[in-house]
Amino acid sequence: MIRKTKAPVLVSVGVALFSAACAKPPATKPIEGRPKLEFFVMSQCPYGIQVVNAIAPVAEKMGDNLDFHLNFIGNMQGDKPTSLHGENEVKGDIAQLCAAEIAPDKYLKMITCQNKNPRDVHTNWESCAGEVGIDAGKLRACLEGERGKQLLVASFDEAKKRQANGSPTMFVNGKPYEGGRRSVDFARAVCREFTGEKPSACDIPPSPTVNAILINDQRCKDCTGSDLIEAKLKGVVEGIQLKKMDYSTDEGKKLYGELRAQDGSLRLPALLLDKSLDADADAKQALARYLQPLGEYQSVGVGGTFDPTAEICDNTIDDDGNGKVDCDDPACKNTMGCRPEKAKTLDLFVMSQCPFGAKALVAMKEVADSLQKDLTLNVHYIGAVQGEQLTSMHGPAEVDEDVRQLCAIKHYPKNNKFLDYVACRSKDPRNVDWKNCTGGNGISAAVIQKCFDTEGKKLLKEDFAVAQALGIGASPTFLANNRHTFNGLDAATIKTNFCEHNSALAACAKKLSGTTAASGDALAAAK
Repeated sequence: MIRKTKAPVLVSVGVALFSAACAKPPATKPIEGRPKLEFFVMSQCPYGIQVVNAIAPVAEKMGDNLDFHLNFIGNMQGDKPTSLHGENEVKGDIAQLCAAEIAPDKYLKMITCQNKNPRDVHTNWESCAGEVGIDAGKLRACLEGERGKQLLVASFDEAKKRQANGSPTMFVNGKPYEGGRRSVDFARAVCREFTGEKPSACDIPPSPTVNAILINDQRCKDCTGSDLIEAKLKGVVEGIQLKKMDYSTDEGKKLYGELRAQDGSLRLPALLLDKSLDADADAKQALARYLQPLGEYQSVGVGGTFDPTAEICDNTIDDDGNGKVDCDDPACKNTMGCRPEKAKTLDLFVMSQCPFGAKALVAMKEVADSLQKDLTLNVHYIGAVQGEQLTSMHGPAEVDEDVRQLCAIKHYPKNNKFLDYVACRSKDPRNVDWKNCTGGNGISAAVIQKCFDTEGKKLLKEDFAVAQALGIGASPTFLANNRHTFNGLDAATIKTNFCEHNSALAACAKKLSGTTAASGDALAAAK
């Protein structure tokens, strides 16, 4: 899925088990008015896997007192089911739907077993079924027969009916669920829906109070809103008590100045948690990868990029007091409104391990081969700098691959030679053996490694700043002629948008071979 780095903590958090000793309660008559919880996922989507793993112990403990439904997101091409992550994901979806029909009391255990190795959901259903006591013969008959396909088509139809395009999309009693993604978060959300008697599984201790401060700036047009950050934060830290400050106030300026003196990279919005976080072990664990010590606080990485002390480039005010206003100020030269038009230029902003970013990088090879010397291509990477640490949505492995790709770009720029490495890696972006994309194509693994070990992280730090200055956080985002943004996943769409701003180029009259525009459904799912 395409994701923005504006607030990474609001997108993905760690999973904590609801109970280390969850056992299905004795069979009893379900409590009247039991809540209905619905998940719409993709069986190989990491975010879908996260929530399924989290709900499994809750569903087991709730037993018949929870009406849980698992559906899958995909499309039909004629009579063939398709899914974002390919044919293997389709088979995994079917296996899991068949298991739910055959063994409704055991299928979630099978799925969590499969999720230990989600790349193999198309085959590991058999061993996992045996492990949890599901008849593998019946499961195979469903999977390979007409029934499995019928279940998947019905599941896809339900997802479309509910406008569930992103994995996961969740509903509690028909209302969109946007809370936390830990087991305890789902349990609390479900338990709130009981109108009368509640099952013993709802005897959940209240969350401790956690104090937080959010500093924002009303002058920032692109900053994530305080209300949205608060709502998302409450989904992770239920007991949050949030104090909001604006930089325009004396209190806001004073606190920001004190913190900026300790961390010169601090930007707004800034979210700070005090020592009360220590009392909520689950929340602290969930947020751990996003926390950075900052004075007496823990700073939460919410992707803030706004510098309140810098020139604002479109308000006709000399904000930084250097005598230069808006685009005349050197600090504004890389902002969108101040960038000069540059014909035949295409900038691509991506995350190297984002599935959609990877598709765009593969497509760029065909676009570059078609346009040749009529194209000046610049590839940039999306991420953040927290202190001295480089971070990206898909983790440290993505940061490392960003560095390697930038090294290829620096050392193999002629005729966009670097795309031989970048497009190769993007066909299988999670493969750890990056050297498979060097050697025979003229890209030296030794050159890439030397750059990685020396200048690579400096290159990436500088490159992250380009996307941040432009406020670009979605992967992929294209920028034609230094001024015009657009989105696209396939070569035809990319070239068409580029040529709208460069129509006089002879190469723009040539059609690409074997390329079709991305479907509206795919783009909708990407957002």
